[in-house]
Amino acid sequence: MRHASIPKTSAPKKIGILALPGVQMLDVAGPLDVFAEANVQSGSNAYAPCVISTVEGPIVSSSGLRILPDIVLGTHTLSAFDTLLVAGAPHLGKIPADPALLDWLRRHAPKSRRFGSVCSGAMLLAATGLLDGRRITTHWAMAEQLAHLFPEVLIEIDALHVRDDQIRTAAGVTAGLDLALALVEEDLGREIAKKIASQLVMFFKRPGGQLQFSRRGETNPVGRSALQEIQRWVAAHPAEDTSLAALAGRAGLSPRHFARLFRQEIGMTPAAWVETVRIDAARRMLEGGERPKQAAAACGFVDIDTFRRAFQRQVGVTPAEYRRRYELADAA
Repeated sequence: MRHASIPKTSAPKKIGILALPGVQMLDVAGPLDVFAEANVQSGSNAYAPCVISTVEGPIVSSSGLRILPDIVLGTHTLSAFDTLLVAGAPHLGKIPADPALLDWLRRHAPKSRRFGSVCSGAMLLAATGLLDGRRITTHWAMAEQLAHLFPEVLIEIDALHVRDDQIRTAAGVTAGLDLALALVEEDLGREIAKKIASQLVMFFKRPGGQLQFSRRGETNPVGRSALQEIQRWVAAHPAEDTSLAALAGRAGLSPRHFARLFRQEIGMTPAAWVETVRIDAARRMLEGGERPKQAAAACGFVDIDTFRRAFQRQVGVTPAEYRRRYELADAA
């Protein structure tokens, strides 16, 4: 078997992971384990990872575990990183970013050969302006907020990780491992990356995108009370007539007024919202063992082909594939 040659480097590639207080532990630990395993599988010190903090002392993660940083901003003289990643944290997007930290990222990230984020770390990176006009991804639950706050950023919501020139971004949490593996493949080749995936018991190329894990339809009703009543009714009766005329009639509004009001307050057309709710209901049925044909009928789809297309568009895999994963999980 022919093996990919390992590029020879004069020094390890310096990998910096910025971790703020409250960081999601796996956003840091996942990529670190991939880079550490790359050193093992390549038989070289290909990477020199380090954790960067904004505060002295241990970083307390969202789970309560503590991380001892290698570098504290303001106390170390930093050389350029080969790769600089911003780890996510549940609170990012809820509080204003520190202007001094944003300034540091603006100055240091572009000096790296590549830079990016894991999960909600994209929210902090987007605040610097460095992602404007760039294709990125982030956790599916944060994509809408990020798009609203930073409309110049081009979000690929279903992608597990995205490469756009110098920028690399990963979707939610475990996708940080997928991104790190892709970075290793860029540097050390496919064979080394495949060995790492095998050793860490992870997909070399994970099937589907991140929307197969989303729960976008499981949100509380929003908008004025009349619209909330419509949302509750559709969620409880997904197979009923949900045409624009029918929903407008239930709300006591003209179809044109209802459609305009719905889009204004809910953020999507009634038809798009109904499809999302129906797909979510179908997912629960498939997870419970129901067959795709029965799920399609019970959730208001006119035929199995329409259901399959809508399901794959929203979830990223076919209904049969989705159901099979839960069968395998139950069997295990």
